[in-house]
Amino acid sequence: MDRKKIDHCVETLSLRGCTEVFEAIRLLGEGTQLSETAELTDNEREAVLNELKSIMAVYAARKGPPC
Repeated sequence: MDRKKIDHCVETLSLRGCTEVFEAIRLLGEGTQLSETAELTDNEREAVLNELKSIMAVYAARKGPPC
């Protein structure tokens, strides 16, 4: 796995904001290919999905709306 590609993808998606990240998580979870993940292997896409879930879990743990 290419950690730099994974980190770049996570950063790019995260810059789009909370709502877009939740949508990316949903789509990746369904197996949908995103333009940002097109060059990644299946394992790298899974790593991006897991990392986005971990990041957003921090927001979900807070009181009030996550975004």
